[in-house]
Amino acid sequence: MACPQQSDELVFFVNGRKVIERQADPEELLLYYLRKKLRLSGTKYGCGVGGCGACTVMISTYDPVAKQIHHHPANSCLLPICSLHGAAVTTVEGVGSIKTRIHPIQERLAKCHGSQCGFCTPGMVMSIYALLRNHAVPSMEQIISALDGNLCRCTGYRPIIDSYTSFAREATCCKLRGTGQCCLDQEECVCSSSTGAQIHSGLCNPEEFPPMDPTQEFIFPPELMRMAQEQQRTSLIFHGKRTTWISPTNLKELLELKAKYPKAPLVVGNTSVGLKNNCHGAYHPIILHPVRIPEMHVVSSTNDGLVIGAACCLAQLRDILMEAVSKLPEEKTKIYQALLQHLKTLAGEQIRSMASLGGHIVSRGSSWDLNPILSVGKSVLNLASEDGERQILLNDQFLAGCEHADIMPKEVIVSVLIPYSMKDDFISAFRQAERQKNAFSIVNSGMRVLFSPGTDTIVDLSILYGGIGSTTLSARKSCEKLIGRQWNDQMLNKACRLVLEEIVLPPSALGGKVEYRRTLLVSFLFRFYLEVLHGLYQMYPFRYAELSQEKMSALGILESGVPQGVQIYQDVDPGQSPQDPVGRPIMHQSGIKHATGEAVYIDDIRPVDGELSLAVVTSTKAHAKIISIDASEALQVPGVVDVVTARDVPGENGKDEQAYAEDKVICVGQIICAVVAESLTQAKCGAEKVKIVYEDLEPILTIEDAIKHNSYITEERNIEKGDIEKGFKSADEIIEGELHMGGQEHFYLETNSVLVIPRTEDREMDVYVSTQHATDVQELVASALNLQSNKIMCHVKRVGGAFGGKITKPSLFAVIAAVAANKTGRPVRFALERNMDMLITGGRHPFFGKYKVGFMNDGRIIAADFQCYINGGCTKDESELVIEYIILKVDNAYNIPNLRVRGHACKTNLPSNTAFRGFGFPQAGLFVETCIVAVATQTGLPHEKVREINMYKGVNLTSFKEEFNAENLWKCWEECLDKSDYYNRKAMVEEFNTKNYWKKKGIAIIPMKFSVGFNATYFHQAGALVHIYIDGSVLVTHGGIELGQGINTKMLQIASRELKIPLSYIHFCETSTTTVPNGKYTAGSVGTEINARAVQDACQILWKRLEPIRRDNPNGKWEDWIHEAHEQSISLSATGYFKGYVTNMNWDTKKGHAFPYFLFGVACSEVEIDCLTGAHKNIRTDIVMDACFSINPAIDIGQIEGAFIQGVGLYTLEEIYFSPEGEQLTLGPDTYKIPAICDIPKQFCVYLLPNSCNSIAIYSSKGMGEAGFFLGSSVFFAIRDAVAAARKERGLPLDFTLNSPLTVERIRMACDDVFTEMIPKDKPGLYKPWAININ
Repeated sequence: MACPQQSDELVFFVNGRKVIERQADPEELLLYYLRKKLRLSGTKYGCGVGGCGACTVMISTYDPVAKQIHHHPANSCLLPICSLHGAAVTTVEGVGSIKTRIHPIQERLAKCHGSQCGFCTPGMVMSIYALLRNHAVPSMEQIISALDGNLCRCTGYRPIIDSYTSFAREATCCKLRGTGQCCLDQEECVCSSSTGAQIHSGLCNPEEFPPMDPTQEFIFPPELMRMAQEQQRTSLIFHGKRTTWISPTNLKELLELKAKYPKAPLVVGNTSVGLKNNCHGAYHPIILHPVRIPEMHVVSSTNDGLVIGAACCLAQLRDILMEAVSKLPEEKTKIYQALLQHLKTLAGEQIRSMASLGGHIVSRGSSWDLNPILSVGKSVLNLASEDGERQILLNDQFLAGCEHADIMPKEVIVSVLIPYSMKDDFISAFRQAERQKNAFSIVNSGMRVLFSPGTDTIVDLSILYGGIGSTTLSARKSCEKLIGRQWNDQMLNKACRLVLEEIVLPPSALGGKVEYRRTLLVSFLFRFYLEVLHGLYQMYPFRYAELSQEKMSALGILESGVPQGVQIYQDVDPGQSPQDPVGRPIMHQSGIKHATGEAVYIDDIRPVDGELSLAVVTSTKAHAKIISIDASEALQVPGVVDVVTARDVPGENGKDEQAYAEDKVICVGQIICAVVAESLTQAKCGAEKVKIVYEDLEPILTIEDAIKHNSYITEERNIEKGDIEKGFKSADEIIEGELHMGGQEHFYLETNSVLVIPRTEDREMDVYVSTQHATDVQELVASALNLQSNKIMCHVKRVGGAFGGKITKPSLFAVIAAVAANKTGRPVRFALERNMDMLITGGRHPFFGKYKVGFMNDGRIIAADFQCYINGGCTKDESELVIEYIILKVDNAYNIPNLRVRGHACKTNLPSNTAFRGFGFPQAGLFVETCIVAVATQTGLPHEKVREINMYKGVNLTSFKEEFNAENLWKCWEECLDKSDYYNRKAMVEEFNTKNYWKKKGIAIIPMKFSVGFNATYFHQAGALVHIYIDGSVLVTHGGIELGQGINTKMLQIASRELKIPLSYIHFCETSTTTVPNGKYTAGSVGTEINARAVQDACQILWKRLEPIRRDNPNGKWEDWIHEAHEQSISLSATGYFKGYVTNMNWDTKKGHAFPYFLFGVACSEVEIDCLTGAHKNIRTDIVMDACFSINPAIDIGQIEGAFIQGVGLYTLEEIYFSPEGEQLTLGPDTYKIPAICDIPKQFCVYLLPNSCNSIAIYSSKGMGEAGFFLGSSVFFAIRDAVAAARKERGLPLDFTLNSPLTVERIRMACDDVFTEMIPKDKPGLYKPWAININ
């Protein structure tokens, strides 16, 4: 055989253009190559670990043997460029652009309002684009599956799904209740008879969209086809600085290489090795890339089973197994069906398309889902080395890494035999994760039993668990003891005891959730037992009894299905001018640019001449003195220019919080110094070399510790109403309790980013920053550099999500970069990686509340005493305001005549917690609703009746003496009861629960009184600047910032109405401190309406100036008027100003007009829970919101839906963990789970209350940015309702408290049963836990 040729030239195509790389670095990943070298910034950095989908691209390859082109999505943040030889890469820019043509995928996503901040949008586009290139008319299930690996923090996913239903082969019709219409019809129909208002249903009309035209797509480059044919015998070798990448052409060459480099990993998708490189800094001198070896792609059928090549990806495996299951007898496919069950939920489609079967097996991750099934199914690994071929069982000993059962260093897995199952074989797969899809398993399992033919006598039994230890564990000894026994209840009891004795999970185990994980061991075993019994009955119905209804309810897993949505809003007045866009669902101003990747975010700005990259060194201690900082080694790293510390700050080193730590550190993650270098890689390398010597001090981490040490950020805030002592004395009953609530990460898709560019004169500086508060950035940077603010120009075009998390911290990051730029005299870019962003920044405040409530037997609460604590972290930040808002808002919708509320913001050694959407109300609201539930439970009354009897009615005063009218609260309540069909569905839930022991449904309806804005007038001021140019075009600028909430879109709508010109005449450029000074932060739900007042003011000034010209030429065109005004020397530029809503709060008198106005809403949610695992699915949610006159219904409904799903995340899913040393353990999407597409309600209905007005805000609108968030608690209380049903049936006390978030662990452990009772319990204090409870 001739020696293969060699090549070191990397050739691939990007968007139809050839790329030749003659010095390819194996460590360079595609994402950074696209963004930095090819300047294709549409592909976004979101996490760096393949967990969010923002970096999705499509990879196309040609198979010269099969003569087929394959397309698949991929996470470019994990993809080495060396793996792309001969491939065609398509990015979002290649799909379509404003400059050329917009692709239907992009157009539909934008026009169906599926983009808000837009940062995740290119990834969404690419996932669907890859799907449509493979399946021109996909099913809805395929569309949902394609988006499994894409996260969105803004939209709530519903509009994204709506955007793509029009591509599906089947119609998805929601049928509006009582109308017979579909939400996609865009036809007018009549709302409820109580209002008679004309409404619209749906926000976009798919019939308007142009059809797909496959002939317009890129063809696969013919040159790559020729290359694939000609280079089948050419080995590829790429030498990097540290790593050499070798891609052999045949198995013989691979085996020779493996013999020569036994430690070299085989990399196909890089989803395992790449993660270790990205997260842990691991590297390999040699990497072998075996994708061109035919034997490793084999797919064949033998008498024993299917042989699958080790290089086949998991998506291919899924397709192969689906075909096999459809063609083979069912008794042969039991293992295949078990594997398919996990392949539906394992990772996202990008990872499934990249990760190989062989890589999944050989990496042996404990939470890898397929390995236990392959093992119990007796799969065989076909190995090869220079010494020959051999076969080994993929058994428990292989998975445990036992030397005698393992692969030898010189061997490779060529293929895997996955055997057929037998008639008397039963195989099941189990997993439970924090989120149904795209999440590592907490525990997974594969179980198999083989019976003596025709009997239930055990011949062979295998039980394996993942997620318990560092490797997959086998209950081998337990299984051996059970062989020969019959499959009955006695065997089950014995099996549970044996498994719990053999599979031991120590109390300090990595990952925590120890008792829950122990419970899953036996819960899974019980479900397997029942599945087998059911299977035996189906095979031998005359020999085995049918399962009881109770036991049948334990079978099956909860699947989310295909979501559908309804959106109903009031139409504009029929007499409104068609040109007037106010009140219409206008597309987001940047929607198309989001979808094409042409919207520019901070880190998308092209590098400027001389630019340096910055990396920070952060504290590893929660509380310590800094003894020394040694940067000598860092300064020796090639490319490092300087190390910047607090000593380099010319002026003030931050205000409330230090930018650079000086003498001591007060939390893990505090920035100590910064390294600036020619590249980010060099800066990070330098940062790793900085040595810090500490002297430890005692940290305070939890609320409990803070209370004990009297460690508070501010003095106690309190408010009293009525006479609580008298109220308690007159109460029929008094109950006491408490609630603990965890924090929440903002998880904006765009991490914090700053670009600072010093100007050459007057020490001026341009600061481009992702912030909600440009003025604060300007002030802090000026203060740090000892300059006047007029020298600092702060610019913000748009922000890729913020939710309150970019109010205070971006100013510090800007100071960090500005001081470095000042010291070096060069531009500095500081873009945080996801793990650093989550480590350094705080989030929502963890909460602890204690309540004492006095009530009457009819459910009326007459007295309440609340003590509220929040974990503020190490500095003040926004904690004082948050605890004040909790105190002011804790009554929610309820009139409690005698009320005392006391609040403390605790000071701890954790990163400072800060503003977050809802600003204290999500904690306060959950707390008071917990009290309502406690009262309802104690009285035995229906929860909704206790809510009704305590709700505000008519004109009322709040606890701080502000007057409001609760009329719309009741309208929303009654409308939601009607629209949700609450009482009928509640009866059906109760009926379901009587028939299902192991699965329960719950339903809850929650009212809301939400106060908008701030309790000081100056927070509401706003400015605007409007220019009219000679050609008639208009430029609008204002002090608000586009965060995804559509503020700029609404500003254009307002300018259009006020100036009576089409939207096409008006442009918004950017928010800048040079055009509109002293802007307040964009937050509190009022950013749009206060800036709208300023824009309106400016436009009205201009309109008035044009009045004489309009009067003289009433029939003239706009352009004529403007030309004439210019000739008459009339100023065509105006500043607008809004002084702000008059608000105040006097904490001495406990009185004030604290908020501009209130809005009301009600949500009803229904869920189903799995009592064995704690899993739940959201079946349906109906929201009625008092939006008054919506300036843009599409934007407002989008805000409601997005906030609701974010609230569902807070209350049911998102959990932050801290180590006992104060280090955050959840630092990315792999460990911190925000809601994904699988978490939205299957039916999601939003109704804007018609015929409502608000005399305070512009055009009678209301701010919708935050209000929907708290309504996510309706899912929390629906779950609680389901748990209560389970506990009631089990004879357990119903006066239980569920803390938030209501995760799978908390749900399962609250459904106490025989399995939770049998597990070993650990006594707190006798061991060091993996994580502590900081709330």
